Amino acid sequence: MSWAVEEWKEGLSPRVLQKIHELESQVDKLKKERQQRQYQLETLEAALQKQKQKVENEKSESAILKRENQSLMELCDNLEKAKQKISHDLQVKESQVSIQSGQLNSSKKDIERLEQELKR
Repeated sequence: MSWAVEEWKEGLSPRVLQKIHELESQVDKLKKERQQRQYQLETLEAALQKQKQKVENEKSESAILKRENQSLMELCDNLEKAKQKISHDLQVKESQVSIQSGQLNSSKKDIERLEQELKR
C-alpha cells in the first residue's frame, strides 16, 4: 500500500522530493508534539479534577468544623451561664451561712448570759 502512497511522487524533481520529505518529517514531528501535548493536557486535566475534588472535600470538612465550632461555642456559653448561676447560688448560701453563724453566736451568747443569770 505504501507504494500507492508514494506513486504520486514519481517524476518529481529531487529538489521537490527533498522539500516533500522535509514537510513529511515536519508533519510527523508535529503529530508527535501534538500527542505529547494531548497527553500533558489530559494529565493536567486529571490533576485539576483531583485538586477540585480536594477543594470540595476541604470545603465540606471546613463546613463541618464550623458547625462543630459553633456547637462548642454554644456549649461554652451555656456552661459559663451555669457557672455564673452556681457561683451566685454559692454566694447566696455563704451569705445565709454567715447570717446563721452570726445568729448562732448571738444565741450562744444569749444562752451563756441566761445561764449566768440562772446561776445567780
